Amino acid sequence: MKVKTMATSGIIAALYVAVTFLIAPFGFTNIQFRLSEMFNHLVVFNKKYMIGVVLGVFVSNLLFSELGPIDLVFGVGQSVIALSITILSAKFIRGLYKRMLFNTLVFTFTMFLIAWELKIALGFPFWITWGFVAVGEFAVMAVGIPIMATLNKRLRLDKLI
Repeated sequence: MKVKTMATSGIIAALYVAVTFLIAPFGFTNIQFRLSEMFNHLVVFNKKYMIGVVLGVFVSNLLFSELGPIDLVFGVGQSVIALSITILSAKFIRGLYKRMLFNTLVFTFTMFLIAWELKIALGFPFWITWGFVAVGEFAVMAVGIPIMATLNKRLRLDKLI
């Protein structure tokens, strides 16, 4: 791995952790509004961003989650699965906004894994919990689309890493 890729991944992970910390009470359990999830859109620009995003999720869950190891498995696992689906679909979906919308829908749907985790760990009802975490994820990812598109115009995210 190139030094530039490692450094950029570290910066993305640190940004993810910092933004998660700022809103930590709203980033965990059944009401989730984790603003740092908008960084998931980075893989639409370049698949190499996956390393930094996954590392950010891992560190955030390690430091701030009250659920402990189960959140490392489910939270990180959900991110890896959703990011991988988005990366694999990039060949078939043309257009930046279409790929980010697809990414938003993939992350929203795969929140069933987080709902399952919360059912196991805290006994929350699965369907209601999935609804709550999916709505929060959709909102953050949808708000993230124009933000990431604007950042791309300034930073050229496809060339940055």
